[in-house]
Amino acid sequence: MAQDRIIIFDTTLRDGEQSPGMSMNLEEKLMVAEALDTMGVDVIEAGFAMASNGDFESVHEIAKRTKNAVVCSLARAKPADIERAAEALKPAAQARIHTFISTSDIHLKYQFRLTKEEVLVIINDTVKLARKYTDNVEWSAMDATRSDKDYLCKAVETAIKAGATTVNIPDTVGYATPDDYGALIRHLKNSVPNIDKAVISTHCQNDLGLATANSLAAIMNGARQIECTINGIGERAGNTALEEVVMAIKTRHDLYNFATNIDTTHITRISRLVQNITGALVQVNKAIVGANAFAHESGIHQDGMLKNANTYEIMTPESIGLSKSNLVMGKHSGRHAFRERVLELGFDIGDNAFEEAFHRFKDLADKKKEIYDEDIIALLDNEARKEDPIQLESLHITCGTIGPQTAMLCLRVDGDVRRVTIEGNGPVDATFNAIMALVPHQAKLKLYQVSAITQGTDAQAEVTVRLENTEGQIVNGVGSNIDTVVASALAYINALCKLQSLRQRVSLSDR
Repeated sequence: MAQDRIIIFDTTLRDGEQSPGMSMNLEEKLMVAEALDTMGVDVIEAGFAMASNGDFESVHEIAKRTKNAVVCSLARAKPADIERAAEALKPAAQARIHTFISTSDIHLKYQFRLTKEEVLVIINDTVKLARKYTDNVEWSAMDATRSDKDYLCKAVETAIKAGATTVNIPDTVGYATPDDYGALIRHLKNSVPNIDKAVISTHCQNDLGLATANSLAAIMNGARQIECTINGIGERAGNTALEEVVMAIKTRHDLYNFATNIDTTHITRISRLVQNITGALVQVNKAIVGANAFAHESGIHQDGMLKNANTYEIMTPESIGLSKSNLVMGKHSGRHAFRERVLELGFDIGDNAFEEAFHRFKDLADKKKEIYDEDIIALLDNEARKEDPIQLESLHITCGTIGPQTAMLCLRVDGDVRRVTIEGNGPVDATFNAIMALVPHQAKLKLYQVSAITQGTDAQAEVTVRLENTEGQIVNGVGSNIDTVVASALAYINALCKLQSLRQRVSLSDR
């Protein structure tokens, strides 16, 4: 029996970025978009072009650079939104306009203040307008799972008749359960006369922890597109996690007779990329990509694993891009082995950058007994920041029970070397005070988070710093180093560079 293909629609750059504290700058969005395209995602929702000049620029640049995927921009059911989306998508080899309006009684009464008849007219007019710019138009019924079923059928029929090629049935507030969501998709399949002219799509929020289960129930009942995000990020409790639905389909092919275009060996790399950019670390027991997903501590489990991995693992670590043995490098490793590992981890860097990274790897290997993939990834991520306007030159800390705790800091800011010695309530506070003295700003620290990249007392620390500027814009900075205080300084500096970049883009857009 032939397998039906499930279209994977990734909205990490749109819905995922709407989460508080998870905004990305243009460079970061381009990195994620390239990784999604390489991974085999079918549709990349690059942003909401009407939301801001920054969002427009992101959609436009992603449209220019994406090689394989369809590039999509969200648009409200308003002519100005649709025209703005069309303008942003002009460079795309394949473009989609995704327009939406609510269909539930509660939304129409309290939010939109429109009658059902007025909404049907709006659906017809705006979908027709979108079709003037592209043959690939998606229409979404916001809050579909709390809508009257008969009215939802009319709205879907209207959208398809007007030219929608995909109709999305979102569980906008995460209200549905697998049984009733599957039944709703089946009802639409059986009740909308022109449903065969469009792809049915799912978009499930995770408020009740059912987003993945609901999406799988939908495809079992006729949906053929799943909207999802890397690591399940998104508004409130997040969205369906791409890695979960894709690996469920792949692992349980006996139950789900479907296929996707996703190269699953990219999952670990892109999961970590999104974590580093957003500062939203996944829980250790997160399905597929959590640190413990392939870890076994129980004696019974370990015994079974030693005899046959299939006893307690339903998928292989290699299938999601993990090495069978995470420990692969050491201080005696040469350039060839290091280059091969860098390529296996998904990095493609030039010769000069490679040489610098290799020397830093050797320095790290002299300090650490064991070098893990995560160490190399962190090293390469830090290497990529060499062109940032603020660079850490040196940091010396005096701390302990006999105070005061003091930071002697040297930064290079736009080429100028600046130095200061300053006290604080602990080494991290002293370091942050020193950075503020050398790079004055009014941003507020909203989050300081430390985690170990690998195990052991010599593990590199990964620090996330979240800053909010006076305009309420939030950025995340990430830094890693074998010294936790140095990692903290790198994270704070990374966040400041992002705020500077954000300010520059706003300044340019106001001209």
